[in-house]
This record gives sequence, structure tokens and C-alpha cells, in this order.
Amino acid sequence: MANEEQQQSWATQGVDWVDHAAIFEAALAPFADAVLQAADIGSDTRVLDIGCGSGTLLQRAAGIGAVPVGVDISQPMVVAARRRVPEATVVLGDAQTLDLRAGNAAFDRVISRFGVMFFDDPVAAFTNIRRAAAPGARLAFVCWREGDNPMFSVGVDMLAAQLESPPAAADPTEPGPLAFGNAERVRTILADAGWADVELAAFDGVCNFSIDGSDGVEERLTMILSNRTGQQARTELPARLGEDGWAAVVDKLRDELRRHRVDGVLKFPGHTWVVTATNPG
Repeated sequence: MANEEQQQSWATQGVDWVDHAAIFEAALAPFADAVLQAADIGSDTRVLDIGCGSGTLLQRAAGIGAVPVGVDISQPMVVAARRRVPEATVVLGDAQTLDLRAGNAAFDRVISRFGVMFFDDPVAAFTNIRRAAAPGARLAFVCWREGDNPMFSVGVDMLAAQLESPPAAADPTEPGPLAFGNAERVRTILADAGWADVELAAFDGVCNFSIDGSDGVEERLTMILSNRTGQQARTELPARLGEDGWAAVVDKLRDELRRHRVDGVLKFPGHTWVVTATNPG
């Protein structure tokens, strides 16, 4: 089954994303803005959101007057998106293999915020996605850029060092959040899938973890404990160190995060690509 590992992973991670949606929305807000600006969505535009998550872009598209359709591999996030944007059609499934049109009209825009880097076969996935797009339709998505990216290191490295077998470093050619970091790889994938006019623009947005005047430390801590390293730590360290030992590790992590505050708030740049392309039809 295509993307079986990702389906299993996001069945778990999706729960944390939904439970802590406010934190993820605050930290990733600039990147939603960047995608929507690149997509140039108008009223009555048929929009397909790949990896729609809990519905951020769907809600924004609906607010513009577009006709939004979302697809995601995570059941908890699909349920949340349907609840959040009842006027949208939200489908549970794998965009690599799913019939994305399902008898409906082709899409004028295809968008995604960090939702397209998880395919087993990205060329097959983007070929399938293009089949659902109208001739001349615009593709616009944001993905993490290669190189030093604080989103994946600030606090995470310290926690990983406490583990007996930390998660292996991400392979940039395998499905995962950093799989589209290399610009030439992205261009090749989209070109091989039949997309034209492929462009990548570097975009650095500020990941600000402050909510309602907080310093953002607890919010960043929550995000770390929700990711792959954090989930492993939550399982391994209380059993190995005891509850007091685990609490000491969490306190040490808080101290580490406090050292990264800027003007009293935890924030740092998120290095991304904003990618656009056109379906030549």
C-alpha cells in the first residue's frame, strides 16, 4: 500500500496536531499567507488543498469565496477540518492514488502548506494531482528548505541527546518534512509529473510561538513533544529515568528554549520554498 508508513504515522501525529492546533497555527501563520498570495485565489475558484490538515487553508479559501476541497491522510485532521470548515468538501485519502476529481469539475488552483513532502512516489503523486487540475491551473505550495532550519533543531537536538537510540537524521530523498528541501529535486519531480513554469522562491517567515502574550516556551515545548523525537522521548524516558527523571529532562528543555528567546519571546526564522507551477493541460 502506498504511503502506508505515513498513514500510520499521521494517525498518531494528527491527534497531537488537532489537540494543539492553536500553537501550530501561530507558528506557521506566515507560510499560510505566502501560499495564498502565490496562489492568487479568487471568488468561485475551485481549490484543491493537498494535505489540508485541520483546515487552515480551506477556511481561508472559503472566506475569499472560493469552492474548497481538501484531502488528507490523517483521519483526526480530516474530522477536525470538516468541523472547522463545514462548507468545504474534505476527503480522507492518499493524494498519490486517490481519484481527486471523483466526477467533479477540474480544479483551478492546487495549494498546500507543508502537505506534499510525504509521498512514496512524488512523481506519481504530482501526476495524479495534475490530472485533477484544469488546463492552465496554478499549483502553489510551501515546503521546508534544505540547510539549517531552527524548526527542526531548536530544543529537538537537546531532547534527542537524552535518548538511547535517537531517530536517524532525515534522508532528504525519503518521504518526510525535509524531502523537498533541494530546489533541483523539486523542479525535476514537477517537470517529470508534467507541470510547467516551475518556479521556487526562497521565503523566510518568522515562527513565533507566543500566544496571548506568552513567551512561547511552553508552546514550543508542546510542539517538540508532539513530533517524532518527542513521542519517542515520552515513551522511553519516563520508563528509563522514572517520572522525576523525566520531569528533570523537561525542565532542562525549558531552560534551553528560554535561551533562544528574542525580546522575551521564542521566535526564529523558518526557511522555506514557495513553489509555483502551471498545468499545461
